[in-house]
Amino acid sequence: MTGNAETIAYNVTETNQEVADAFGDRMMDTLNSGALALMISIGHRTGLFDTMAGMPPATSIEIAEKANLDERYVREWLGAMTVGNIVENNAERKTYYLPTEHAASLCRQSPTDNIAVFAQYIPLLGSVEDDIVHCFRHGGGVPYERFERFHDVMAEDSGQSVVPALETHILPLVPGLVERLERGIRVLDVGCGRGRALNKLAKLFPRSRFTGYDISEDAIRYAGQEARALGNDNATFEVFDASGLEHSGQPDQYDLITTFDAVHDQKDPLAVLRGIRKTLADDGVYLAQDIKGSSHHHSDRNHPIGPLLYTISCMHCMTVSLAQDGEGLGAMWGKEKALEYFHAAGFRSVDVHELEHDFQNYWYVCRP
Repeated sequence: MTGNAETIAYNVTETNQEVADAFGDRMMDTLNSGALALMISIGHRTGLFDTMAGMPPATSIEIAEKANLDERYVREWLGAMTVGNIVENNAERKTYYLPTEHAASLCRQSPTDNIAVFAQYIPLLGSVEDDIVHCFRHGGGVPYERFERFHDVMAEDSGQSVVPALETHILPLVPGLVERLERGIRVLDVGCGRGRALNKLAKLFPRSRFTGYDISEDAIRYAGQEARALGNDNATFEVFDASGLEHSGQPDQYDLITTFDAVHDQKDPLAVLRGIRKTLADDGVYLAQDIKGSSHHHSDRNHPIGPLLYTISCMHCMTVSLAQDGEGLGAMWGKEKALEYFHAAGFRSVDVHELEHDFQNYWYVCRP
């Protein structure tokens, strides 16, 4: 006991107080930012940001009435938004105002820049904290079923990052692909989720045939309903574990295969990639979107949302794979590991692309 006390005293003596104070300040900022993320998520889900974006300075009563929400809760939320410097408050008039410059990052009217969509990940992941702590102590993973809103949030995420960029940025990464889709080819999306991207493609290219696989029954049901609503008779969606594609798939079955942020959370990512290679035609293309990062932690220190991505990886992507006794690769498997796996799966040519508007993803164009 005495030795421990002496060691502690020595460490305190050696502490650089300026560094300690600066780090303490940073931790306080982190707590405040985490709290604001929760409130931003609520503002998004309740439509408060969208309501305020179209309003002049207004009282909490006026804002609550227009948003059709309880005024007491709205008033307390406005308090958090005021002290967080997100909305402006006129103390004399008791009014609140969301500046246009702030609304651009928080409203559905500006979907490609809506940071509020990402804020939803914080409470979502917090809901499984107890499960994750259990896994830290005992191993294993947290299954998909525990993440009640994950497909909702992922659909919103994809809806503002992938779907709007399909025509303008993503498909042009492969020369001649648009023309082939217009003539009619066979397309598979592995890990399609709610099918937002595939349904968009099916609508754009009625002569092509589209198939979506996902392990989630709820996601596939939603994707099928949307296909019917859009009149996409050329799109079908199936509940299917992509790790079985290697053994059940037929060679030369598809001309284009896509994965949008889907490989790293598979039970057996390499088996999925081998299945994709097996079912892809010899003149086909595999287009993969995955998280931009390195396979080495120190190389990600300057990533603009590195802490968020590693947190999502630990508390969702990695753990849902481990829950299936899988590899637990995680979202931040990195470009180096991705290239290793693509080549191991049998792809001889892999080009890595970055899009100017997208700091979050790499886009891999893989050919047999």
